[in-house]
Amino acid sequence: MKVKNICCIGAGYVGGPTMAVIAQKCPEINVTVVDLNEKRIAAWNDEDVENIPIYEPGLSVVVEEARGRNLFFSTDVDEAIDKADMIFISVNTPTKTYGIGKGMAADLKYIELCARQIARVAKNDKIVVEKSTLPVRTAQALKNILDNTGNGVNFQILSNPEFLAEGTAVTDLLAPDRVLIGGDIDTEKGQEAMQTLVDVYSHWVKPDHILTTNVWSSELSKLTANAFLAQRVSSINAMSELCEVTGADVNEVSKAVGMDTRIGPKFLQASVGFGGSCFQKDILNLVYIAKSFGLNEVADYWEQVILLNDHQKRRFAANIVKTLFNTVSGKKIAMLGWAFKKDTNDTREAASIYVADYLLNEQAEIVVYDPKVTAEQIYADLDYLGTRSSEENRKLITVVNDPEVACEKSHAIAVMTEWDEFLELNWEKIYDSMLKPAFLFDGRRLLNKKQMKDLGFKLYTIGN
Repeated sequence: MKVKNICCIGAGYVGGPTMAVIAQKCPEINVTVVDLNEKRIAAWNDEDVENIPIYEPGLSVVVEEARGRNLFFSTDVDEAIDKADMIFISVNTPTKTYGIGKGMAADLKYIELCARQIARVAKNDKIVVEKSTLPVRTAQALKNILDNTGNGVNFQILSNPEFLAEGTAVTDLLAPDRVLIGGDIDTEKGQEAMQTLVDVYSHWVKPDHILTTNVWSSELSKLTANAFLAQRVSSINAMSELCEVTGADVNEVSKAVGMDTRIGPKFLQASVGFGGSCFQKDILNLVYIAKSFGLNEVADYWEQVILLNDHQKRRFAANIVKTLFNTVSGKKIAMLGWAFKKDTNDTREAASIYVADYLLNEQAEIVVYDPKVTAEQIYADLDYLGTRSSEENRKLITVVNDPEVACEKSHAIAVMTEWDEFLELNWEKIYDSMLKPAFLFDGRRLLNKKQMKDLGFKLYTIGN
């Protein structure tokens, strides 16, 4: 089967960039990204491509090349489904906040709604591709819905999980470590469907980087990959606490351990803890799956990764209070960075949210600067926690557009996101503008320790 039209349901952090790159690399295929969020679609269609709703280095260039040629953004979901040969489902799968599996299991209501809409609209055979992160065997649930429409349409279900790191998503898409495609490998039609998607990616991905598996292996591989990466972060953060009480330097430990080729240096940087939309959600999903099969020891093992991550955030915030003479009431604390990592405007599960909440509970006055996150988003993140009223959050936290303004007359600075621009700040000027004694809390190991000591800062870091 040769694909002429692709539809992607969901114009978020996965769907938007992925479809933009497919459109750029496959100019003969029309790619339509649909979403019911009119504001988001309007932003994707903004004449000024710099105003697209997702910040990723290089993404605006890709969108500008393909948009209007063979890349389209629309709110007309039915029309896009009807025309498509292949449909990607890339909608949100948040952790359930109700019922069975509350706090752990993935909420699949949006996936089910997509399946029912596809079943209602489709008049000819379709390939349906799971792009959202899903629990293992979700494909079977999709197939059950799609195969019982009574309209005679044949659907093939594929799993094609994303392995993107926010901040490097475009690079990850253009030169992926691997593209994983799972399908029904035991039937001829299943193999044909898998080959159809392989042919799409083969426009720019080397054949030995495209891996085909059964659909269950594909679904579980995504959860496993994120769990392993998050485990490394929690492992080095656990060691950072041990380093503090023994006098060891976590950076030196990390470097020594990372030079072992069996381990490697990636994801061994001590920090305030991991954030983002995937790690916590996927590990909790893995914990729930393990528990549902009675594998309690397996569930306990992976749940500890989350518990350690939560502990690291609390420990960082508590260290600020302790260092500032056991009280931050009425004290100005500048937070540099709000996004969960540099080169993204995504704040989901960002450590900054929880550190700020902890400090606000101690009656601190917080001033935030982030180059890509809006004040509206920062307030929304705090409001979502529900600790205080919306009015209280806006009274206690101030968002500014200049890092030097954020730091002026502050008692302390907490570096929450490792934005490169922070390395270029005039730290001597910033130090002179602060109240003395001045403290710097570097949760991301961004700033040079010697530089801070030369300026007279007392530097507090995770792991030192």
